[in-house]
Amino acid sequence: MNIYTREVKNKLKSALIWSVSIFLLILLFMSFYPGFATDETLWDMVLENYPKELLQAMGMTGVNMATVIGYFTMCMLFTQICLAVQASQYGFSILSEEERDMTADFLLTKPIKRSKVFFSKLYAALTALVITNAVVWGSTFFFLNVFSDGHEYEPALFVKMLSSLILFQLFFLGVGMVISVSVKKISSVLSFSMGLAFGMYIISTIGSLVDDNTLAYLTPFKYFEPNTIAIDGKYDPLMVVICAAVIVVTLVTSYILYLKRNIRTAS
Repeated sequence: MNIYTREVKNKLKSALIWSVSIFLLILLFMSFYPGFATDETLWDMVLENYPKELLQAMGMTGVNMATVIGYFTMCMLFTQICLAVQASQYGFSILSEEERDMTADFLLTKPIKRSKVFFSKLYAALTALVITNAVVWGSTFFFLNVFSDGHEYEPALFVKMLSSLILFQLFFLGVGMVISVSVKKISSVLSFSMGLAFGMYIISTIGSLVDDNTLAYLTPFKYFEPNTIAIDGKYDPLMVVICAAVIVVTLVTSYILYLKRNIRTAS
């Protein structure tokens, strides 16, 4: 069994758990839509009980929440948070798991180049993320057909919104990888991944609350903000370029640092 096959097998259970969880999340959100869509005043009654700052933080401003696309932006935000945690978890674990579990002796004493190990693990993580991404796409359009309740929606907007997810995932994967090879030890992958994902979300929230565009350049939650895509119908080109640059820089840096890293073993 080669490294890629082994890594995919190890990640498959995790990918399936995340996929099922997000499937159920989208089901839960969309199942409530028909009830809210029948009476727009119901949304007004719900939203007027929440502070404006909270609605801004949750991306529930600027769109009509009674429309299919407006309602889905809220579901999309929570989906992004789940995907951020998943991608961060893979980023922090794929290059550090042997070192953390003291099994690096077995892997690195084999006649295998570190570059092959790096790319095999990277491709395996990408495979797991693509599986989850495919489930998000499939479940979104399936539940749109089931729960749209006859309300019209523009499929192109959903395609644009969902197409941003792969860059969104790669951002967290790359940042997690570069951190994992930069620090001495990743003691808890879950703690690091939750910290990165929710840290980026908090930065996005603060940026919305204080209306500071500078903070928008720091977090992918702002690069691909669901309600902004729903309103404008497009991405901000600068944000896409920044995200792509972060991905390239973090992956290249991770590769260089991994080749040079003095990996701890059990001996």
